[in-house]
Amino acid sequence: MTAYVEPGGSWRPFWIVAAAFAAFLAFDVALPGPDIPVLVWALVLVVVLGIVAMGCLSARRIWTVRVDDRSLRVGRENVALSDIDVEHLRAVDSGVDAGAPVLGGGWSLPRGRTGLPLKLTDGRTVLVPTRDPAALYTALLDAQGTLGS
Repeated sequence: MTAYVEPGGSWRPFWIVAAAFAAFLAFDVALPGPDIPVLVWALVLVVVLGIVAMGCLSARRIWTVRVDDRSLRVGRENVALSDIDVEHLRAVDSGVDAGAPVLGGGWSLPRGRTGLPLKLTDGRTVLVPTRDPAALYTALLDAQGTLGS
């Protein structure tokens, strides 16, 4: 059972670019003058929308945060709930531990996200990239409660 899911990205950029292309195509058809060849429209549409779609899909795969009754997962990285120092988690009120690695990979936090610092039982500290640290904090504490029962 998944207790908390925070999508790593949305499809909004894809749909905005698709709507812009539809508007450009409508202008090309409606305005007088030489039209842009259909092959050029198709090629540009496939290339640009393909690049935007790959960006949206990779953001969703890499930065999605999931908490279930056994683990915290960011992208492909899993952290067992039993490996999280619960006392440190309860003591965290704000801030980011400088130099701590970001779960999910990368050198820094993705734009628009805050790092929730988690101390693991082996002594390492990692940052969980999240848009809503309070909700993730609550979900982790709730999941830790279910783990101990």
